[in-house]
Amino acid sequence: MTDETDKPDISGTTPRRRSKPDILEIGGRPLKPSTLMMGHGFDPMLSEGSLKPPIFLTSTFVFESAAAGKRHFEGVTGKRPGGAEGLVYSRFNGPNQEIAEDRLGVWENAEEALTFSSGMSAIATVLLTFVKPGDVIVHSAPLYAATETLIGRILGKFGVSWVDFPAGATPDEIDAVVDKAKAMGRVAMIYLESPANPTNVLVDVEAVSTVRDTHFGTGEDRPPIVIDNTFLGPLWHHPLKHGADIVVYSLTKYAGGHSDLVAGGALGTKAHMTMVRAMRNTIGTILDPHSAWMLVRSLETLELRMERAGQNAEKICTWLRDQPKVEKVVYLGFPETERQADIYRRHCHGAGSTFSLYLKGGEKEAFAFLDALRIAKLAVSLGGTETLASHPAAMTHLSVPDERKKALAISDNMVRISIGVEDADDLIADFEQALAAI
Repeated sequence: MTDETDKPDISGTTPRRRSKPDILEIGGRPLKPSTLMMGHGFDPMLSEGSLKPPIFLTSTFVFESAAAGKRHFEGVTGKRPGGAEGLVYSRFNGPNQEIAEDRLGVWENAEEALTFSSGMSAIATVLLTFVKPGDVIVHSAPLYAATETLIGRILGKFGVSWVDFPAGATPDEIDAVVDKAKAMGRVAMIYLESPANPTNVLVDVEAVSTVRDTHFGTGEDRPPIVIDNTFLGPLWHHPLKHGADIVVYSLTKYAGGHSDLVAGGALGTKAHMTMVRAMRNTIGTILDPHSAWMLVRSLETLELRMERAGQNAEKICTWLRDQPKVEKVVYLGFPETERQADIYRRHCHGAGSTFSLYLKGGEKEAFAFLDALRIAKLAVSLGGTETLASHPAAMTHLSVPDERKKALAISDNMVRISIGVEDADDLIADFEQALAAI
């Protein structure tokens, strides 16, 4: 949860959507994000008194004057910093998208936020913003398989190379990898995913930030640290506080939270987001109005959903780790090493609700367990209201070479589980009968 002392900075929000300033504090006490989700960034009086924002299904917007149109395009094209002062065209901006972006920024206390058509479009747009042919990307490992494919295969076609370090690496190990990368070319970015997908290992963002600044200084030309915060954000982890520059999300997951939309996000400083917005404007990866409207709906209950799922996961993982057919449960609430425990204490506000379950046996036993589930759904993705279970080695990470999967502990006996908001005891009963089927 957001700290008591946090006060959201909304200096980048768009005043045209409100006839009066938002209420951000009462009696000197800053309002919490869960309260701001109910109205921040939208004035009903500007939309016929509608309590909730309407869906603005339009491709283009009418300018109040030719001079206003010029000003808006100066912002869109980057001739004037800060983005458009008004609505221009739905490939660039729109009311639903900007309301969602304002509210997303509150959770991370970010200067600015942008929405995208998917998590991967957010990641791809950020990478294309900062990386050019001949550059080197340093990243933690493992990453979501599509992200690894984008970096290794797609960008590799254009002369971009990469080098990685294990998610739980020590400062010395991170330093050695960055040193190696510098010898390969210009380091354009340090890309992280914490906890790692699907192994649930945390990255020490503070250590990465310290190593980066030691090698490249603290100027604006240093490579940005970008982190995928999908597994824990925005409730249980706030990477911008620990040295990250840009946070990316699959908003399909916890932020959307109902398994009924696909969306992505990127949050960070105004300077970085101005650059990312220019790329988004060019390649057209903005979120559509209807999905943005659904996302705003979901953000109202984000804290409630995540807290319930987190409580369920703690109870279920405590039960699972004592079962005789379970080899181990990799859950942030049970750190396997003192190093992971230290990172967890410094970085996290909760253990999340997605974890890795290693069964005794191999693919046969894992498949038998998955096929026997009755409440939990056999499906990829995570962070929804329903409990989901999948087999990373055979599904989301199937394209990862076998040797790399072995090195990253993505084994045939691994099952990834995302706990939802059902009754915890009912889920335990489901897992118990599924284990009995092995």
